[in-house]
Formats: sequence, C-alpha cells, structure tokens
Amino acid sequence: MKYKILVTGGAGFIGSNTCEDLVHDGHNVVCLDNFITGKRKNIENLLRYPSFSLIEGDIRNMEDCKKAVDGCDIVLHLAALGSVPRSIADPLTTNHININGFLNMIVAARDARIKRFVYAASSSTYGDSESLPKVEDVIGKPLSPYAITKYVGELYADVFAKTYGMECIGLRYFNVFGRRQDPAGAYAAVIPKFVDQLMQYESPIINGDGSFSRDFTYVDNVIQINKLAMFTNNSEATNQVYNVAYGESSTLNELFNEIKSNLSKFDSKIADISCIHGPNRKGDIPHSLASIEKARRLLNYKPTHSLKNGLEETVRWYWKNLNKN
Repeated sequence: MKYKILVTGGAGFIGSNTCEDLVHDGHNVVCLDNFITGKRKNIENLLRYPSFSLIEGDIRNMEDCKKAVDGCDIVLHLAALGSVPRSIADPLTTNHININGFLNMIVAARDARIKRFVYAASSSTYGDSESLPKVEDVIGKPLSPYAITKYVGELYADVFAKTYGMECIGLRYFNVFGRRQDPAGAYAAVIPKFVDQLMQYESPIINGDGSFSRDFTYVDNVIQINKLAMFTNNSEATNQVYNVAYGESSTLNELFNEIKSNLSKFDSKIADISCIHGPNRKGDIPHSLASIEKARRLLNYKPTHSLKNGLEETVRWYWKNLNKN
C-alpha cells in the first residue's frame, strides 16, 4: 500500500533521512519546512523525484499547514525548534514553534480528516525523574522550556485522539545521531560537534566530568520506528507514546573515546587529541537510559544499530562529506 505522507521538518536531520527512505519505498512525500534549522542540501537529491514535493512554509502559519496536509493520508510531524540550551535562552520562540505550531498542525490534520498523526516527542519529558530505565508511564517535572513544549504536544495529541477520533502516536526520541546531523552552530548536538572538532585537531569540551550518560540512538533505528508508527495495523499500538532508543547507555567519556578511535583510522594524528572538561550545563539530567520494551511489543521495533555500529557509519559519512584536511 502506497500513501501520500506529509513530513513536517522534512529538510532537517531526521526528516530528510526519513523522507528519502519513504520515497525509495514508493510513497508520495510532501516536505514542509521553513529552513530555520533544516537544510536545502539535505533534500536536493529528492527534488528530482516526481513523488517528492517541497512546500516552503511555517507551522506557525495555519494556511501553510492546511496547504501541506491537502490530500495526504498520514502526517509525520517532526518540525520543532530543538535544543534545551536554546529554549533556556529563548523560551518564547521555542513555545511559538513547538506548541502553537504543533496545535496548528494537528488541527489542520483533523480538519483534513487525516486519520494517523505521528509526532516527534522527546526524552526530555522525563525531566527530574531519577528512575532508570525510563518507562513511558513514569515521568518527572520538566527541567527546561523545551521539555515543557514537547510534553504539551503529548497532552494535545491525547486529547485530540479522545475527542476527535484521531490516531496519534508519539515517539520520544533519545539522543539521535547519524548522517546529515549539523555540526555547526551554538546548539549543535554532541556527536557531530565532537567529530567536526576532532577533524580540525581541536579538543572538544565535555560538560562536566564526562560521567553523564545517554542512550545514543542511530538515525536508522529512528527511521524504522517512524515507519512502524505510520503503518502499523495494530489498533492497540495507536494513541500511545513510545521510547525511541537502542536501550543501552554510554557516558560522554566513552562516547568521546569511541569517536576518537573511529576517526583515528582515517587520520592517526587524531589519536593524540584529548578532551577538555567544562562546567555542567543547565537543564541537563545526569543519566538517561530507555526501556524499549513497549515499542518492541506493540510496534515490533527491533533496533539494528548500537552506538558502536552507528558511530562507525556516522564517522565514515562525516569523513567523506566534511573532511577539510
């Protein structure tokens, strides 16, 4: 069965990788992006496909949302303003995009009678909860404006499912990494930033002593569960929220050493570079580890890439595409 699918934020890191996979599977894909964080180069190779179309628009504009959902069967809502530190620096813009934009998008989907609305949630929703591993039904209080906005999305989706009969599925992404993730800018994610700095013979700065741990999740695992959520026929699987992770945690020190080891295969001089430890970052939780049992049980999610496997592919991609030496 082939569908017409709207991917909001489709020019972003996760969005462009998912769009590419869906197009190659034979679906018709509409990408809505305002290019605040998305990149045109991420979707350049897709523009030659008749089954792919780009709408340059903003989820804060209801007319853009209505135009984008027209004729679609499924919405994959990935558009958001990410980054905990950015939300602390600018909570208003984060709120406008992540809450107002989310509401615009789910209203437009409801009005277009779109049955399945899959959306990007966030592991930041677990907030100050110290329980490990993280299970979907046990959350704490949010620690950042970003976390608040992502939790509000979950609440709206739950209400829209119960009130309007929509099928909503939320995916709480845990520290996603992989090809096309942007290493530039003040709010770059840790893995591309470390890779880029090491390739330029710079010492990366680790926030804190490096003992904080995360459940790093390769983008191919995310593409897999995006598709499972969009296409599942299991009625029990809808109107749920799922952790999207590998189910293992690694410390930042372990991460740094693994990246350095991979890059050293391409350039032996990188092996001699050490990291610098800086202060802890506001809004950061010490440890994050996901239980993925619910996703396994209801969506048949089977992550294919561990951190080690994913880093090997990621570093190879960055070396090929970003190498300045």
